Amino acid sequence: MRRSGNGTGSDFGVSFPDFPGVVTAGTDLDDARAMAEEALALHIEGLVEDGEAIPEPSSLEDVMADADNRDGVAILVAVKTEAKKAVRVNITLAEDVPSQIDAFAEAHGYTRSGFIAKAAQRIIELEGGRKARSA
Repeated sequence: MRRSGNGTGSDFGVSFPDFPGVVTAGTDLDDARAMAEEALALHIEGLVEDGEAIPEPSSLEDVMADADNRDGVAILVAVKTEAKKAVRVNITLAEDVPSQIDAFAEAHGYTRSGFIAKAAQRIIELEGGRKARSA
């Protein structure tokens, strides 16, 4: 966490070494921590929806050993999310299917993993609904 600006009225900026590009800020330290929890939860939920892996957290010692972080204050941020941990799986597909998946996924804002996860969930919902109606 770093203070931005000079004097009163400046914000406290928050960045996440394990999630480059995720940033937020708060008007005071408590607000910055609350905003950090919200930003981190939203980012992790997005990773899970896209089927991406969630990185293991760095140790505070490693974070503060980085020269770029020496003028900041390290804090632990709780993750308040129902997101499930992503797992890596190997699958076998016909040779042309991965390129079809990639083209469709890119055109519709998905990653390959996110598309496959979403497609699988949709089929499970459809098939589960059919079985429930026929029972």
